[in-house]
Amino acid sequence: MHRRFLLTSIAALGLGAAAPALAQGTAVKSTASAPGKSAPEIELTSAPAGKWPIAPQYYPVEVRVKPELPVGSIIIVSDKFFLYHIIAPGRAMRYGVAVGKGELKFRGTAVVGRKVEWPSWKPTPEMVERSPSHYARYAESGMPGGPNNPLGARAMYLYQNGHDTAIRIHGTTEPSSIGHAVSNGCLRMVNDHVIALFEQIPVGTQVTVY
Repeated sequence: MHRRFLLTSIAALGLGAAAPALAQGTAVKSTASAPGKSAPEIELTSAPAGKWPIAPQYYPVEVRVKPELPVGSIIIVSDKFFLYHIIAPGRAMRYGVAVGKGELKFRGTAVVGRKVEWPSWKPTPEMVERSPSHYARYAESGMPGGPNNPLGARAMYLYQNGHDTAIRIHGTTEPSSIGHAVSNGCLRMVNDHVIALFEQIPVGTQVTVY
């Protein structure tokens, strides 16, 4: 997608601006904004230092968004590394994510076609072809679900027109990757965060990735 169009699309969504830089170990949540203000007001709340090995701006935070965005839907802004879950008219929970690297970034609209706790994992043929030294040993039998599985604690499988896209919103064994373009196209979240999102959304949820 052309960058100018992407920026225009993001602006049209009215997604809340990134929270200001905070000290490590600070959690944030929004409070009601005064009439006429476009950005959420931010209330700082204490959290255990080092709770997640990610930059504080990727901690979960409630932000204001345009009220016409469909409640229950998910919007992902790849170049900002943010996932928005629209929880009410004009309100969203924002999480940090890791996205696909380079040409592997997924764009478009899909639906959550399947949800799995502690999912198993098997590399796609394209992944094996790109990096046989990393993935060839898992090509046949894959890897069972569990704490060492690269899909982490939960996975939400994205489908288009009834077909699996091979793109997932999932947990990770590498939480420090949040805020970076490192994956093979999937969308990674901290395990705590993907569990929270998993419990909130049903199969059929619309997901739009910019």
